[in-house]
Amino acid sequence: MNPIRILPETTANRIAAGEVVERPSAVVKELVENALDAGARRIAVTLEAGGTTRILVEDDGIGMAAADLALAVQRHATSKLPDEATLFAIATLGFRGEALPSIGAVARLTITSRPVTGDAHAIHVEGGRVGAVSPAAGPPGTRVEVADLFFATPARRKFLRTPRAEAEHALEVLRRLALAWPEVAFHATSEGRVALNLPPETREARIKAVLGEDFAGASLPVSRAGEPAISGLIASPAHSRATAAEQHLVVNRRPVRDPMLRAALRVAYRDVMEAGRHPVAALYLEVAPEAVDVNVHPMKTELRFRDSAGVRGALISALRAALGVGAGEAGPRPVFQWQPRPGRQQRGGPGALPASFAPRGFAEVGLDLLPPPAPPGAPPPLPMGFAATPAPAGPLGRALAQVLECYILAEAPDGALVLVDQHAAHERLTHEKLSTQLIDGQVRAQPLLIPAVVELPAADAARLLEQAPALARLGLEIEGFGGPALLLRAIPALLGNPEPRALLADMAAELAEWGEDTALTRRLDAAVARLACHGSVRAGRRLTLPEMDALLRAMEATPRAATCSHGRPTFLRLGPGDFARMFGRG
Repeated sequence: MNPIRILPETTANRIAAGEVVERPSAVVKELVENALDAGARRIAVTLEAGGTTRILVEDDGIGMAAADLALAVQRHATSKLPDEATLFAIATLGFRGEALPSIGAVARLTITSRPVTGDAHAIHVEGGRVGAVSPAAGPPGTRVEVADLFFATPARRKFLRTPRAEAEHALEVLRRLALAWPEVAFHATSEGRVALNLPPETREARIKAVLGEDFAGASLPVSRAGEPAISGLIASPAHSRATAAEQHLVVNRRPVRDPMLRAALRVAYRDVMEAGRHPVAALYLEVAPEAVDVNVHPMKTELRFRDSAGVRGALISALRAALGVGAGEAGPRPVFQWQPRPGRQQRGGPGALPASFAPRGFAEVGLDLLPPPAPPGAPPPLPMGFAATPAPAGPLGRALAQVLECYILAEAPDGALVLVDQHAAHERLTHEKLSTQLIDGQVRAQPLLIPAVVELPAADAARLLEQAPALARLGLEIEGFGGPALLLRAIPALLGNPEPRALLADMAAELAEWGEDTALTRRLDAAVARLACHGSVRAGRRLTLPEMDALLRAMEATPRAATCSHGRPTFLRLGPGDFARMFGRG
């Protein structure tokens, strides 16, 4: 075994740099954060070869004098911690004094800076070797150029991805910082092409510019005063994604990827979003600097809150309040898959037709549970719990017709076409009514005139009997009838007249999914969702125009009515832009 020795300073610096500078995007993040801390109002970034060949960051901040420039490239030198107490109430993006020396340890670094009143100076660092400060020319602000990244640690280059992928990582860092600082102009070029050009703007305009018009058109505002203060926009549940990449979380102007905050986002959407999908959000939290510790991760992307349970609860509460709006507040739009004609480019031109305009996860109806058809000549039944009375058109508009005895077509006040899945919509309405009764103490039960005898597999019957007290709170009254048979004495009054065996079999399937650690409230809400499916207007049920309008008005007044109990959309909006794309005019 070799004797213990102190590492050379250059080697130690290169090892330490590995925690701060893991790829070009980390360099961009550190340099742009320095610019923001320096009060910059315009920041320009240039990337070559994904940042491995060259990264240039220019800002119009306060700049540095010659003496400060010499100290800036020394380890643990910073202007952002005036005293030790500040470490426990950090109000800046950077604070460790590690970024510039770490970059200089693994690349060729040149910094040119000029304060608002004073002359410009420059300093050069190459592989950890620091040059002298010298006079230079330049406008007020700071210009940082990083060339030949990882030339001093060539092994690190082997772990980098393609230049295009590295550039996209760097641009994503810029987009997240741009969301956090909308009053700052951001401009970026990659391989000589403009990749980002954002002028100073309002927060709402910046969110729209970064996340796109589709998000803005399907977004819901979030607002909470107090500690923590929460604001921003979240997408309606139907506007979901396959990954969590479009969840933008900002705490005290710092973009973060905090696991606790993301978990709160999942919990808030759990009952309104399809399993396996992720919400889209741009959320801003403001907390007292002393109430959050940002010094827990080298990249400063994770936090530790002093009252993590309180922050988590406040975020979930604010999100659920935003999601608890009636349908029509933010309508989902269909996703188009274009099928071009042979010989044509796939650009949605005049010869292209939409192969499908139904979004993934569109509501499916179990036809085996349909009620018996009405006698010939009998008027169609009303949706349960709704009166067919004229009502002024709301965001979902006025009903025009019923298609395939399953979908309602309506015209919105702005002329958009609205398509509503009558089963999925009424399922959510029934779910919310049942949930309200459960919160009040117990779902109202309707005793059966003649109790129904239902035979199920022995395991299912045993499960139902074991949970009989919980099911009684849901309006389901059962008791054993010998062997695998059960006696169903009462059902929730809102369900009308469902088929007894299908109802109990479905509840048994729900009980089978309950784990030992499943919370009671979660169990009951999942059970309510199962019940709601049995009490909903089915496909094949013909509705009159007044009945359709009554359903639309109820959707607008019911929380979370944009999705069914399984998280699938209850309606779609087709606006002028959607029609233009369908017919190749967009």
